[in-house]
Amino acid sequence: MLPSRRRVGFNGPLMDAPPRPVPAPAAPAAAAGQSALSWAAFAGCTLIWSSTFLFISIGNETLPPVWAASLRLLLAAPILGAIALATGQGFPRGAAARAASWYGLFQFGINFPLLYWGEKVLPSGLTAVLFATIPLWAALFAHAFGLERITPLKVVAAAVALAGIAAIFSGQVRGVIPVLPFVSVLAAAAAGSLGTVMLKRGPRQSPFVANAWGALVGLPLCLAASFAIGEAHPLPVTAAALVPLLYLTLAGSVGAFVLMAWLIHRWPVTRISFIAVAIPMIAVTLGWLVRGERLRLATIVGSLLVVAAVAITILSDRRAHAAARAAER
Repeated sequence: MLPSRRRVGFNGPLMDAPPRPVPAPAAPAAAAGQSALSWAAFAGCTLIWSSTFLFISIGNETLPPVWAASLRLLLAAPILGAIALATGQGFPRGAAARAASWYGLFQFGINFPLLYWGEKVLPSGLTAVLFATIPLWAALFAHAFGLERITPLKVVAAAVALAGIAAIFSGQVRGVIPVLPFVSVLAAAAAGSLGTVMLKRGPRQSPFVANAWGALVGLPLCLAASFAIGEAHPLPVTAAALVPLLYLTLAGSVGAFVLMAWLIHRWPVTRISFIAVAIPMIAVTLGWLVRGERLRLATIVGSLLVVAAVAITILSDRRAHAAARAAER
């Protein structure tokens, strides 16, 4: 039996809850604490997802890719659901359920199979680079749905970020890039970005509930795709198969996705999406530490460009917020 709407989520009143008095503005110390938490969530998502590309690539050596994505969702859904129930969160209804369903469709049902399948061929570093197109997709989708306005600074930031990504990996990829895996990863980035925007369009809700619901929606699509392409379905019984799967489930799905679901109701979508821009910087470092890859001058230059892009988009948001506050006075 589904709970009443008043119990859906914990971030504020939803669709049919009676109006409440507008709270007084937060004290400076409280606002600073919220800002610190948001930055911590941003850093956590960045660090975790920087390593997930590496772990997906490692896991693809022992399990078929889309089957591995299905197992990840199969494990993540009950864990997230148990956390939601233990903390008194109800399953979504109405607009919240629709938003979480769209989120699960695009973020898990489409993004995951395309990403895992594409990374079976493409190296993890190049996959992270292609995912850096997420800010461009996010700006487009957020503008299309009327959530955010595309400012000139954000366009400049996206261009600088892509230039930095290109510099980081210039000369690192040799030979012809396979077309289908390349397109698959780009499409995965677009689907993941659209899923984030769709969740933001709905009412605020528990990140545990949103991700548990989303995983349940995405799981059948992952399984269908796995059977459709004729994959084998072995159980992960070796350490080589279990370690990547468990890391991706606990850190990637239960950790980073929960942090992101919490963050998207506190930051603009385009700023959050720059997580994907910072990821290749850390992916390069992981490649150097784990696989002994050399850091070229172009990598250093590209990293500086990426940092500059993040600074530009934050400056754009701050200017927009300052203008909005000035207009309210």
